[in-house]
Amino acid sequence: MLKGKKVLLGVTASIAAYKTAELVRLFKKAGASVRVIQTEASLDFVASLTLATLSENPVLTKIVDDESREWNNHVELGLWADMMVIAPLTANTMAKMKNGECNNLLLATYLSAKCPVYFAPAMDLDMYKHPSTKANISKLKEYGNILIPSGFGELASGLVGEGRMAEPTEIIELIINELNKDLPLTNKKILITAGPTHEPIDPIRFIGNRSSGKTGIALAIEAANQGAKVNLVLGPTSLDCKHKNITMHKIETAEQMYKQVDAIFDTIDISIFSAAVADYAPEAIAKNKIKKSDTILSISLIKTTDILAVMGGKKRANQLVVGFALETENEIANAQKKLNRKNLDLIVLNSLNNKGAGFQYSTNKITIIDKENNITDYELKDKTEVAKDIINKIIEIS
Repeated sequence: MLKGKKVLLGVTASIAAYKTAELVRLFKKAGASVRVIQTEASLDFVASLTLATLSENPVLTKIVDDESREWNNHVELGLWADMMVIAPLTANTMAKMKNGECNNLLLATYLSAKCPVYFAPAMDLDMYKHPSTKANISKLKEYGNILIPSGFGELASGLVGEGRMAEPTEIIELIINELNKDLPLTNKKILITAGPTHEPIDPIRFIGNRSSGKTGIALAIEAANQGAKVNLVLGPTSLDCKHKNITMHKIETAEQMYKQVDAIFDTIDISIFSAAVADYAPEAIAKNKIKKSDTILSISLIKTTDILAVMGGKKRANQLVVGFALETENEIANAQKKLNRKNLDLIVLNSLNNKGAGFQYSTNKITIIDKENNITDYELKDKTEVAKDIINKIIEIS
């Protein structure tokens, strides 16, 4: 959520300034670029060298640098940032922000900022509770700034109560939640199946396929990045998938996948069935390893549950179901038949006749067909980009 974001951190003269080192570290860990502006008074509470080292950028304190005599352009800083975070924010600087005063670089940049501005007050209990402070907080919120509420706890004076600056982890979480509010899949619950299934023959061998799970994992990450809460039902694969919005359910067999999907399907808004589920499984599983012999070995196979057909058959009007079709001949016609037969809203067609598409490749070339039989062709792309195309199509029709 914060990867690639440009964060301008303003630091004012509060004892809570020591927390900004951890805050910068967390922003950087999340993939954000960070630049820091300190008020001169805040240098007594946290060293600029610390924040410069952690942010990998020089810390700015004055409109005109004492040594180089260069102008730190507050307008450019305000335009550069995707967000400005002022933490900690003292009562003094808060009052100046409210009144539009401009006597340092931080305030000049605040007044020039075109991006969302978050502010995290930090002060003693009586200061925080004073009517003027409450009025200033309200006014800053009226201006469109976003409050990061102060916490309750022991304060520098020894008093216990409100006024503690929020912890760095809390600040990061609040910002991510704010960013998620405007995402198209926020509050949507999405189910995604991915990877192959392995149907055991004996304790050693199984029937499987060459699915890597790359497409399904890419879909899960893209859906999560768009604000969805994702349940990923993942078959056996060496790949992993970590995201705060993704709950992983690892399975081995088609039956295990069916049971997991069936258990949560009724709670789901959008289901994407990208797994390569085995159509058949051995009727009987040998308890011990089958020894090699000169005779012909025959294995009796039985059909597995058609997960997509079952879920498509019982989906509600407010549920959206997306299936996949991997075809080698009569691709469009066969995909359309599957779309209608299984009561799907969209079907994603892969053809093994397309070079660079199918299992084990990092690329894919897809065609998406909707239930009105509108056909959209896409170029050969990396599977992460393919996932974006699929999720964008889902967003378009949902």
